[in-house]
Amino acid sequence: MKRSIAAYFSKGEWLLWGGSVCGILLAFLAFDRESWMTLAASLIGVTSLIFNAKGNPAGQALIILFSLLYGAISYSFAYYGEMITYLGMSAPMAVFALISWLRHPYQGNRSQVQVNQITRNEVLCMLLLTGAVTLLFYFILRYFHTANLLPSTISVTTSFLAVYLTFRRSPWFALAYGANDAVLIVLWTLAARQDPSYLSVVVCFVMFLVNDLYGFYSWCRMAKRQAAATPDAT
Repeated sequence: MKRSIAAYFSKGEWLLWGGSVCGILLAFLAFDRESWMTLAASLIGVTSLIFNAKGNPAGQALIILFSLLYGAISYSFAYYGEMITYLGMSAPMAVFALISWLRHPYQGNRSQVQVNQITRNEVLCMLLLTGAVTLLFYFILRYFHTANLLPSTISVTTSFLAVYLTFRRSPWFALAYGANDAVLIVLWTLAARQDPSYLSVVVCFVMFLVNDLYGFYSWCRMAKRQAAATPDAT
């Protein structure tokens, strides 16, 4: 018998999600009250993270929708790096990640993905590829006169690492997203100095950071449980 959605998440996870939603709503009411797209993106994003923390492919489906909305929000402040990154990289990679997660369920349970461990050689290849992508995007973003070029470029780096590790089903994807959240907190704080309504976006990514840190913790526990039950699983 399938568990209800209420039983699927622990009390701590419900508190984390509920607290994140309340924080986002309060920030919207305090600093914005107009950009409903920002509010929708924030709520969808934070909901995707609690599903991702469980290794549930539904989280990746929600990330696709979040990426589309966030790309439009980034365009409004000339953060072309964020727009290009999320529309041209994060959204397509989330599609591939969704397919990967659906194709690798843990013991046939489609609500939990099989955790994967990447090799040292793959880590090296990943870092080299990340460096190449970062360099390419730096010149692209400079050509488009992207606001706050340096942190925007760093955001590309952390975003690429995050989507790659997500696709490969590695627990480290959550920490990579956490690093990206930290960069985005800086980016949108700079934007809020010109338009205080963007403080709601800052709060959004603070909530994302807390959720991604929990996601890493959850995936580490999940990896240990899976390894204990199936020592030879990859």
